[in-house]
Amino acid sequence: MRAITKVSEPTSLTTHRHTPHGNYDNYPDKDTLRETLANEQRGLCCYCMGRIRSDSMKVEHWKCQSRFPEEQLDYRNLLGACQGGEGQPRSRQHCDTRKEDSDLRWNPANQSHAIEARIYYKSDGSICSSDTEFDTQLKDILNLNLPILKTSRRRIRERLLGWWQMEKRRLRGRVPRERFVKERERRVGGSGDLQPFCQVAVWWIDQRLKRMGA
Repeated sequence: MRAITKVSEPTSLTTHRHTPHGNYDNYPDKDTLRETLANEQRGLCCYCMGRIRSDSMKVEHWKCQSRFPEEQLDYRNLLGACQGGEGQPRSRQHCDTRKEDSDLRWNPANQSHAIEARIYYKSDGSICSSDTEFDTQLKDILNLNLPILKTSRRRIRERLLGWWQMEKRRLRGRVPRERFVKERERRVGGSGDLQPFCQVAVWWIDQRLKRMGA
């Protein structure tokens, strides 16, 4: 899970929010909304970090429509999510599909929630949180430790470790801090779609940089 920086909402959403009896269900321009969310999140699901496209994704209401109708058209409450195993048995569903109307403690699009500081990854690809309540929500509500997701995250870590070992052999010794910084920037810098699950590599690099000091 990575922090999401919200951009300007679609003009059509602003207009519809001020339309009498306007709600999410009768909002006519969901295609533009999905495209905006997918671009804003650089092609990654707000929860699992798998690939999303504007024509194959869901619009997630972080605060559900049923209990928070006043926020159903609030752009800050809207996120782009993958299809999350929709149509599969519940044990194989994840992200918004699994979450349904459940609450989550932290929102990746709320900068004050500092989502990246609350997440860590194990060597087997598990996603965890030191916040006990949120850790349970990651596993039980979002089902983010589904085997297929763990495998995807583990592969990212393994490829990064392969890069590190290769650099050590090439340099015949310690990999300098600037090489880690450059590798981090290569993974999340610039614009456009990011590699799915890239935050696993970013988290690992950040931990390495912390150990290396200033």
